[in-house]
Amino acid sequence: MNSTFVTSSRRLELRLLAALLITPLLCAASAGAASCDSLLQLKLPDTTMVSAQLVAAGAFSSEVNPREKPLFAATPAFCRVVAQAKPSPDSDIKIEVWMPAAGWNGKYQGQGNGGFAGSIGYAAMAGAVMRGYATAGTDTGHQGTSIDAAWALGHPEKVADFAYRAIHEMTVKAKAIIQGFYGDRPQRSYFSSCSDGGREALMEAQRFPDDYDGIIAGAPAYFWTHLLTTAIWDAQATEKNPGSYIPASKIPAIGAAVIAACDAQDGVEDGVLNDPRQCRFDPEKVLCKGEDSDACLSAPQVAALKKIYDGPKTSKGEQIFPGFSPGGEAGPGGWGPWVTGPAPGKSLQFDFGTGFFASMVFDSPNWDFRTFDFDAGVKLADQKQASTLNATNANLQPFKARGGKLILYHGWSDAAIPPLSTIEYYNRVIGAMGQADTEAFARLYMVPGLQHCTGGPGANSFGQVGIGAGPRDPQHNIQTALEQWVEKGIAPEQIIATKYANDFDPAAGVKMTRPLCPYPQAAKYKGTGDTNDAASFACAAPGK
Repeated sequence: MNSTFVTSSRRLELRLLAALLITPLLCAASAGAASCDSLLQLKLPDTTMVSAQLVAAGAFSSEVNPREKPLFAATPAFCRVVAQAKPSPDSDIKIEVWMPAAGWNGKYQGQGNGGFAGSIGYAAMAGAVMRGYATAGTDTGHQGTSIDAAWALGHPEKVADFAYRAIHEMTVKAKAIIQGFYGDRPQRSYFSSCSDGGREALMEAQRFPDDYDGIIAGAPAYFWTHLLTTAIWDAQATEKNPGSYIPASKIPAIGAAVIAACDAQDGVEDGVLNDPRQCRFDPEKVLCKGEDSDACLSAPQVAALKKIYDGPKTSKGEQIFPGFSPGGEAGPGGWGPWVTGPAPGKSLQFDFGTGFFASMVFDSPNWDFRTFDFDAGVKLADQKQASTLNATNANLQPFKARGGKLILYHGWSDAAIPPLSTIEYYNRVIGAMGQADTEAFARLYMVPGLQHCTGGPGANSFGQVGIGAGPRDPQHNIQTALEQWVEKGIAPEQIIATKYANDFDPAAGVKMTRPLCPYPQAAKYKGTGDTNDAASFACAAPGK
């Protein structure tokens, strides 16, 4: 007798037996779905069930930003479960699980965090339940603003929770709670996040390959110790010596000079650099020839600008981390808030860099960034935190072997995390697993004109932020493209990104569309047709 038939028959027999054994449990669980509060009785390891209540449609508003209330007004009724996980004596991980009271699509969507976390992203969770997903979020084990790292001082277990443990705890607990409510575990599980959430995404793929079927990692802060060394490098470049600081008022002049020098290189003058690696912008072009003004830079400021583009290096000239690419300087999400700030010591990059090194490396709240040595300091950061915080493992074979699919994306105009870093990681995956094996489960999309996760002058909307607004088909939405790849085996090729007339309101109309191509391909203008129409572009290999 055919061995395959015997095995299949035995599996069917076991499934039928299992169904008979668990039917009473499923019925009980299904009955509990009508009374959400019954989940308070659920027993999970190292976990306290804090509350479980049914939230009426549109009723969740007391804990959200007033500007987000219209979003929550459209939220359907859902079961809201709050739990507290303590995998270590010093852990205090808050987890929330939201499950549609009706119309569950059978899927689970895990939510990530930004910066140093410290809160739960309710807006992304609301978007998920509106689309029929069960979803979960976590504060990663501490409460505070996303730029605050003081909680980490003297708390290595909390650092571990933030680094990787909390997202895994959230995922395991959420699946158990979902099963308790619906009587069945999710058919598919997905995770999509950006920035630190992108690092969390790669942590899941690397450390816990069984947690998710599909993962999207946007602008991942995966090389944490070296990324935040970049922040200190830029702080020293602009603030260590008098006169080096570049005020936000001068950033538009830098951005305009870059566009003037390099915009036409890709054949389309649209204020967006298709591939900034082709741009050979010389900062000396903006050196003041006469009196100082916002239209030019002084010699010390030009020197600082060169260092920002170059990125941090050791005393021997070895690259620690890539510098920032030209083209992302101007705009509300550009260098103004991220690199230079409204005043010295007031940039987001400064907050992240000094917070990390003061609270997680040097264990001193009064640590002075001016004393940092780029040889000894990076070595110490790696010794103390690389194994905990860095998601640099390029061997994703366990994730691939169980059928996992991974999509990375990064905006070429990112002013928070140098975009070249994600290319470096993707190339390391290819080096570890081979080109064919990598392309069988992973894709990278570099996005011209996209700033940090959202915004920017390019086509910057493709369903990347949570479940997101806009079109839901796999040709326009990266989340749907991932699900099609996981569930139907159809690998994504080009994805059409959209630039709306108002980035915050798709109803305002479409300004332009542009194809995003699987790296190393890039969109190339065909030479004819409307340059605001994606149909006028084709994905082409480098040099084609």
